[in-house]
Amino acid sequence: MQHKHHNHNHHHAILLLIINLILTTKGTKEIGIGVILDMESNVGMVSTICIKMALHDFYQKHNYTTKIIPHFRDSKYDRVEAASAAIQLIKDVKVMAIIGPQRSSQADFVVDIGNKAMVPILSLASTPYLSPKNNPYFIRVSHTTSSQAQPIAALINFFPWREVVFVYQHDDFGTGLIPSLSEALLKVGVQIKQKVLISHFASDEAIFNKLHNLKTNPTRVFVVHLSPELASRFFKKAKQAGMMQEEYAWIVTDIVTNLLHTLDVESMQRVMGVKPYIPVSDDLKNFGRKFKRNNPSEVINAYGLWLYDTTYALAMALERVGSATTFQQHNQQAVTDLDAIGTSKLGPRLLSEISNTKLKGLSGNFDLVDGQLQSDSGYQIVNIVGQEDKPIYMWTNRNKISNKEAIEWPGGSNNFPRGWEIPATKESKLRVGYPEIGGSPEFIQRDPNNANVTEPIGFCVDVFKAVMKKLPLPYPPSYEYISFPVGKSATSGGYKDLIDRFFKQKYDMVIGDVTIRADRASYVDFTLPYTESGVAMIVPIKRDDTKNAWIFMRPLEKQLWLTTCAFFIYTGVVVWVLEHRVNKEFRGPPYKQVGMIFWFSLSTLVFAHKEKIISNLSRFVVIVWVFVVLVLQTSYIASLTSMLTIQQLQPAFKDIHDLMRQGDNVGYREGSFVAQMLRDMGFEDAKLKGYDSLETYDHALSNGSVSAIFDELPYLKLFLANHRNKYMMVGPTYKSAGFGFAFPKGSPLLPLVSKALLQVTENELNNITEKWFGQKANCSDQDMGSRSGRLSLESFLGLFLIAGVSSTSALVIYFFNFLYENKDMLLYCLIVQFAKSSLHLQQASIRRNKSKRQIPQQQITMMMIEMIMLMMIS
Repeated sequence: MQHKHHNHNHHHAILLLIINLILTTKGTKEIGIGVILDMESNVGMVSTICIKMALHDFYQKHNYTTKIIPHFRDSKYDRVEAASAAIQLIKDVKVMAIIGPQRSSQADFVVDIGNKAMVPILSLASTPYLSPKNNPYFIRVSHTTSSQAQPIAALINFFPWREVVFVYQHDDFGTGLIPSLSEALLKVGVQIKQKVLISHFASDEAIFNKLHNLKTNPTRVFVVHLSPELASRFFKKAKQAGMMQEEYAWIVTDIVTNLLHTLDVESMQRVMGVKPYIPVSDDLKNFGRKFKRNNPSEVINAYGLWLYDTTYALAMALERVGSATTFQQHNQQAVTDLDAIGTSKLGPRLLSEISNTKLKGLSGNFDLVDGQLQSDSGYQIVNIVGQEDKPIYMWTNRNKISNKEAIEWPGGSNNFPRGWEIPATKESKLRVGYPEIGGSPEFIQRDPNNANVTEPIGFCVDVFKAVMKKLPLPYPPSYEYISFPVGKSATSGGYKDLIDRFFKQKYDMVIGDVTIRADRASYVDFTLPYTESGVAMIVPIKRDDTKNAWIFMRPLEKQLWLTTCAFFIYTGVVVWVLEHRVNKEFRGPPYKQVGMIFWFSLSTLVFAHKEKIISNLSRFVVIVWVFVVLVLQTSYIASLTSMLTIQQLQPAFKDIHDLMRQGDNVGYREGSFVAQMLRDMGFEDAKLKGYDSLETYDHALSNGSVSAIFDELPYLKLFLANHRNKYMMVGPTYKSAGFGFAFPKGSPLLPLVSKALLQVTENELNNITEKWFGQKANCSDQDMGSRSGRLSLESFLGLFLIAGVSSTSALVIYFFNFLYENKDMLLYCLIVQFAKSSLHLQQASIRRNKSKRQIPQQQITMMMIEMIMLMMIS
């Protein structure tokens, strides 16, 4: 009885379930979508679970009129299998959309099929070359590979690293990151020193050999963009090669960090990497617990979360479309399956609905722009420690790194790697380039005593060797010299070609007489200068003839002679005026008084004036004038003595404008930048003559081929030291930066060499200079002969100003004092003279029958002046 009752209840429950199912599905339209994944891969397995959970969660939370029926297909890691699955899903199943495939190589085929059939393809393919802009039915639902270029560049720029090695996989996935990463690094001043390509099928031995070659190079910062399986093999061999130690820095891309839990990370300890940031939310936590409870052996990754959100968004879009698709056949006699699939009538509408769908998903905001999922959440910089990836930095779209945490570096060091190292191997020597023919043998030249040896000798070489010994390295670096034949062109092309060789990676640095120039600094980096800087002009010296009969006139220039004579006369006149009324010695006939004026002033030259001075004003004037005469006399004697006793050396030209005005030829050293500098100054090409050595300067200047030579100060001083009293340096010195060592842009050696060069300059440079130049180095312009010129008026303007003011002041005081003492007599004389003049004018007017007129004011003034002068003279 109980058994029958039990069966009755069982059938009743089944009936209720069927009725509920019928009621639930009444009016619901089933819509098929395809899912193409590598089902045996971790991404495929986790993504399959996430897609099913997304459909369950969506239909559990929403009232729906459509229902997605997923059709899963395994692409088996093969692009042909993926394309075949897509054709079968569209042709036979009539799916409205396809999720997948996960690899870019597979998606390339499937997207073409989707474009033809107008079926949206929602893929994880991240390679930038597969662009939604060129494929309208392709929707990328993951971050593109290029989006991690900026966080990688920001991380590298956060440390003082200026060179990196890029290790990438030999396929479209590997090469896809190169353009964006190169551009991002270039913006922060970092250079990809070397690109290392590794095939997915490379043997362990081949990988080890590539690592060994990398170890012989100085760069110690590596960016690794390999698939997880290949990256695991690569780091195992890197550890065997001893490259997971101190001073090494490794950065992996998101393909490795997203699937880190699937790898053996023992050999990847303390490697850094970039990883898409997934914001933590309550929904994500609940999903994680549910996922772990039902799938304890699996770990959620970013790809599964992206496909969860994609499936959810697709279900929302299909609800708005509201019906299943139908396909229109264009070719009734199709030969192939590809021809027979037709086109989806609802494909364009579904594509639009998906593109406009926005939601807050488990991975963050689901927002498609131009068919691309936006990565507005940023990236995490993680540090692989143990079995976990520990977040250490956070990067956002503003290119900022924040939330700094302690980093564990390879080898267990707490200090970040320097980023480069000079390898201690025979085959890894620094390649030091130098000009085979320098501007002068004393600076640099190939050893003439041993033609079989490439090692140069000279001042620049000894400075370089001293700097190498000062580098703060655990062992002295080894290096080899590579000569370069500098061209004899009319421009600076010779040295420019030497600098350009950095781009071909012929040298690690260049030494020699290489001038630091702004145009060169755009392509290479220079150390601090270690020589005197500047460009100047040398000209021949013309000698003065000391046997000239009129040489006694040369100490003073013409203007000074005329001014001195004028002041002699003026001072004599002033003293005569002041003494005439009170001193009998200054009276007498006019010719005697004129002679007294000249005699008294000129006699002060030898202080032989014997006339007694009575007036205090005269004494003041004479004292000041005697002082002026004393200064003039001593200066004249000194200058004349110099002219008579020392051979005078004067330049043939004093200024560059003299050369340009007269159209003379000028010389320069071939291969240097001076030629272009002269052109910029205004010299015509026809007036420029190039010479290949300092010895040819003498010949060119002596025979008149050129009137002047322009070159850098180190060369000119060496030349003048060998040709004393024959040439001299004149005119202004045009600034330049001097000689320096050149390095490729971003070379890690540059700061260390500059610091060591500063130490050598302070302590050892004088000894090196003495070795190569001896006393020549101490030769200065003053050793070229006396250059004292004639005395000019400008040197004595102050003296003449004092004498003039003193004499004039005394004269003015005397005049006003005279007026004051004789004011009564002057008034009486004025009245008498005025009366006489009035009477004379009146009589003249009557005689001429003219009317009376007033005495002109000018005539009265003239009468007063005449009267005063008569009284002063009397």
